[in-house]
Amino acid sequence: MPHLLFALLSLFSFPALLEAQWKLRDNVYVIESEWNDDTPAKRVELTCNTPDEALPVYWKKDTELKGTGKTLIAEVKEFPDAGNYTCLTANTHEIVSYDFFLITKIDSSGQMIRSILKSFKEPSKTFLKCEAKNYSGIFICSWMTENESPNVKFTIRSLEGSQGDVTCSTPVAHTDKSVTEYTVQCQKENYCPFAEEHQPIEMFLEVIDEVEYENYTSSFFIRDIIKPDPPQCQYVATNGTVTWTYPTTWSTPKSYFPLTFRVKVESTKKRKIQVYDAEEQFIQIPRTGPKDKISVQARDRYYNSAWSDWSSWCR
Repeated sequence: MPHLLFALLSLFSFPALLEAQWKLRDNVYVIESEWNDDTPAKRVELTCNTPDEALPVYWKKDTELKGTGKTLIAEVKEFPDAGNYTCLTANTHEIVSYDFFLITKIDSSGQMIRSILKSFKEPSKTFLKCEAKNYSGIFICSWMTENESPNVKFTIRSLEGSQGDVTCSTPVAHTDKSVTEYTVQCQKENYCPFAEEHQPIEMFLEVIDEVEYENYTSSFFIRDIIKPDPPQCQYVATNGTVTWTYPTTWSTPKSYFPLTFRVKVESTKKRKIQVYDAEEQFIQIPRTGPKDKISVQARDRYYNSAWSDWSSWCR
């Protein structure tokens, strides 16, 4: 993944930096650091951006004096080495230029070590999860962090080359005990729900926690991330019939976007669960106990989408 990102950002190359480093944006650079005790620090040459060669300048990292002169060689390996390196005039102490360094941890094979985000249980080991309720081209992407990182920042976008432009909202945080889940709503512009998809959407999430940098990707077709909302159901006690309606968020017309259903009956007395398949929007279930719980879920009939969550109890 570091090599993919390097290729994507190669047009922002910065000649003063050595290998395994790239420019993230103006004055912000990412340094790959092999995360073991035996690997030496990366030596980075910084040049003060002043047109006056004779102007006396000095360098500070935060409040620490790092050196004097237009050029500074910095050694960066651990998180305390990263941060803001500022060039100031010796006489007036005005800021001339600065460089901010982030660190991304890599293993001995050059692969990025990712530890900021917490993976979802389902799908297993997924850090960036995207789901769509219908075929409108609108989808929700989500990721999670431990609550120990209150200053973590995120940037999410689609990679160049994905079919059509994708716009996303600002991430919204939902905190639950020790975990915070972030969600964004994204939309693929000019998406046609009736046309076959030929090129996947590739979402790219950048994560910065203080001076640590990581990135995550998710590649998918809309059809592969479909997960309908649950149906709305009710139970008719006189004849044991369960009926339900399509989710209001599902694509129309139903004849072109049909759903298939499952009905679950949980017997509290016998501690038994039975599941029935259904193509129509009703099913008759005889001999249900008065305290049995019934719910319904749905998925795309013609494409193997994810099942919806179970509906609220039908009675």
